[in-house]
Amino acid sequence: MKWAILSDVHGNRDALLPVLEDLREQGAEQVAFLGDGVGYGAEPNECLSLIRDLTGWAVAGNHDWGAVGLTDIEKFNPAARAAIVWTGQNLSRANASYLRGLPLLLKCGGITFVHASPAAPGEWDYVVSSLEAEEAFRSLEGDVAFIGHSHRPRAHALEPGGRLRFVGGDRLRLESGVRYVINVGSVGQPRDGNPDAAYGLYDDSTREYVLRRVSYPIANAQRKILKAGLPSFLANRLSRGM
Repeated sequence: MKWAILSDVHGNRDALLPVLEDLREQGAEQVAFLGDGVGYGAEPNECLSLIRDLTGWAVAGNHDWGAVGLTDIEKFNPAARAAIVWTGQNLSRANASYLRGLPLLLKCGGITFVHASPAAPGEWDYVVSSLEAEEAFRSLEGDVAFIGHSHRPRAHALEPGGRLRFVGGDRLRLESGVRYVINVGSVGQPRDGNPDAAYGLYDDSTREYVLRRVSYPIANAQRKILKAGLPSFLANRLSRGM
């Protein structure tokens, strides 16, 4: 089966729509959503409605749970906190109920889907450094975990002998016996210096993974953020991919 794996849409419908078009063109048969459909962007309800119609394979992100009072937002930076308070005030009842019902982690065969680290998913730890990757692998069951949260696409591989390595590039064939933690990046707010929306494609029959980048009308998303009265920083960062 060919999976499309999306994460961190963050209320950016202008980014989500071209990604949905692209994954269909790429022949995706199933979609997994790794959380944070809301926060930062100005169209949380529109994004959640699309995600709800798209797939039942969805997990919660910290902004999702923050918007409905299930996780503490005091540690959010001021712009993120302002956006999540606004989001909570503007969510429909149906979408708020949907976010409250999302699990932290899902599994399909040897694949784990989670927003943050597989180690204590509700603590919202990042997996960026080698030490963080080691902790994630200690808790990982199965061959591969797909994650989001950092908004930065990257992959770590753990070889049978215990050697941990970073795997670069946008294409990856998963090796037999090697385990992987793969960050699919962000649809709605990339932070790797490339402003194009990012998502992953994974064919579980060939064990091939591809990172896709899709351009979108960034100026439209920026105008909506400013019109909603959200912090201008959240609009400006979209064009920088940071």
